Amino acid sequence: MTSPATSPATPETLTPQQAGKLAREVLTEIERAVVGKPEALELVMLGVLAGGHVLIEDLPGLGKTLLARSFATALGLDFRRIQFTPDLLPSDVSGAPFYDQRSGEMVFRPGPLFTRLLLADEINRTPPKTQAALLEAMAESQVSVDGTTHRLPDPFVVIATANPIEYEGTYALPEAQLDRFLLRVRMGYLATELEARMLRARIDRAAPEAVLQPLADPATVLAMRDALERVEVSDDLVGYVVALIDATRSHPQIQVGASPRGGLALVQLARAKAVLDGRDFVTPEDVKAVAVPALAHRVTLKPELWVRQVDADQVLAALVAQVPSPRTVPDRPLEAADAATARS
Repeated sequence: MTSPATSPATPETLTPQQAGKLAREVLTEIERAVVGKPEALELVMLGVLAGGHVLIEDLPGLGKTLLARSFATALGLDFRRIQFTPDLLPSDVSGAPFYDQRSGEMVFRPGPLFTRLLLADEINRTPPKTQAALLEAMAESQVSVDGTTHRLPDPFVVIATANPIEYEGTYALPEAQLDRFLLRVRMGYLATELEARMLRARIDRAAPEAVLQPLADPATVLAMRDALERVEVSDDLVGYVVALIDATRSHPQIQVGASPRGGLALVQLARAKAVLDGRDFVTPEDVKAVAVPALAHRVTLKPELWVRQVDADQVLAALVAQVPSPRTVPDRPLEAADAATARS
């Protein structure tokens, strides 16, 4: 991929503050195209920073495809889209060997999975066998075909979309695959004034979409991810994360609680939230801010709650409000502590 002309030379390392500044600039650029969805954009940015995959579950026409394409452009990542359908085969996703007449050998032809940012559109419309072709890629960043392992590019990010209201011709995602998504995002309808602003922006630019500028490249994204490893997490906060995970396993409305992978996701997303806020330490508010997106899709509610139209987001939000959180933060200069309090 050709490096963006506007991208600065990528430093070998970034501080959490530098990574957070760049991430905020990327979000500002994306907001030129995706209007009125700052919370959803921030959550996707947190997923990218934390090195995970994102599931966007919402109604058609709310800008999910535009969001994924905008992130790819602003981050300088190769982008491909797979439209998942009932007749899609695993080889259509991962690729397959073919006979090269010139060399007389079988040669692997990579599928659309071999990219840096993949939009898996309507992932719940394809059968489990094809969904499983994506599972190894998401879990191990590799694809195995005919006994040969093929590594995927680094970074590799999957943004998958699912329509939550149509059940005809869809296949529920298995728990193992849901657990591979670092977080689940819901976008929702725009407020009327924001929808009017979106329409006016479309009319004024006289083009279907805003033209975004790349502000990073793959090496920069990896450096931003590395910056998370320099974000401090106190023992009190580790205990708080464990308490939240344990609470999902003993909650009377939850049949299957969050796995240990849920705790790892919660820690990394909280670190990403701290970086986005310009800090090198995590606060309890960081954990609370990402708890529902990180955990709601990892739990299974008891069947009777479906009849009462209670969803996992509601149960997790109430659980987070009930579990006591620590009041301590790492020792920092007064101005840093004040800044953290101001952002909470």
